[in-house]
Amino acid sequence: MNSKSGGIGFYSALMILFIGLKLGGVINWSWFWVLFPITIPITILLFVGIVFLIIVLLDKVLKKR
Repeated sequence: MNSKSGGIGFYSALMILFIGLKLGGVINWSWFWVLFPITIPITILLFVGIVFLIIVLLDKVLKKR
């Protein structure tokens, strides 16, 4: 039984909401803050990748000893 979830994620929905509010004149934020939710998943992925890289490099260095 294959089950696939569809639709948009939380951060995408939040960004679309902020864009709508900005274009509707409800909020007067800079575009940086309006588009900021899209950077959250990217930042999390980068952080996890850097931590993984550090663990791999430390493991290699410690095995050489």
